[in-house]
Amino acid sequence: MTQSVVILINGNCKPVVSVIMPAYNAEKTVEASINSVKAQTYSNWELIILDDASQDTTLQIVKSAAQGDARIHVVINEHNMGVAATRNAGIAQAKGQWIAFLDSDDLWREDKLEKQLRFAKENDAAITYTATSYMDSSGNIFNYVLPAEFKFTYKVLMHRNIMSCSSVIVMRDVMMPFPQGFIHEDYAVWLQIVRKTECAYGLDEPLLIYRMGEATRSSGRLKSAQMIWGTYREVGYGRVSATFYTLRYAMHSIVKRARIQSGCRQ
Repeated sequence: MTQSVVILINGNCKPVVSVIMPAYNAEKTVEASINSVKAQTYSNWELIILDDASQDTTLQIVKSAAQGDARIHVVINEHNMGVAATRNAGIAQAKGQWIAFLDSDDLWREDKLEKQLRFAKENDAAITYTATSYMDSSGNIFNYVLPAEFKFTYKVLMHRNIMSCSSVIVMRDVMMPFPQGFIHEDYAVWLQIVRKTECAYGLDEPLLIYRMGEATRSSGRLKSAQMIWGTYREVGYGRVSATFYTLRYAMHSIVKRARIQSGCRQ
């Protein structure tokens, strides 16, 4: 069995929010992602960074960033486990009432946790997400913002994944493991959680800055469509229904990407 090794020990104060950050060969971006957590106006968090057997200098950067801050804990996967298993390993070690996710190439606005926790409390919400702004691989921010829907059901989420993983916070009590396989694991788990909780809530402020990758070729889009199809199959839909939902999802994705890329960068 693949092992994970914790190399930094928790501080004494029990955190309210546990932030899970998987990192693999992220030497160009991980420090900025970590700093966006450190800059939060809400400070009662722990950051669990899981290095998934990186082959670059990611681990050294992460260790350096963790020095002097007992809220940051570094976990080393002895072998590459993939993002779903790595997030699950982080969740297993989390001590917070709330679980948040931040990928090692995305950024948070400094008031993200403060505003989102207040929003969740005001709406008695078990799972929330925020609007998203976008940047290219070099960090240039687009003007386009993907809005958040205030309240939506499982049926709405079936149409498309409107919840960016790095914007989500979810109560630990309703969190489920990320399924593994050739699927979009975050979308699969949001579907399962929202089906259980009956609804989710969106804070319509762009508190996440999502980094878009360079892969826009047909092969990449085909792979994504196959993973979406697998996701619908994972949550219980038959082949015909999964194909229908995948085609509808693909149309929404094409429109969204066109809107992002047609906007001017700031």
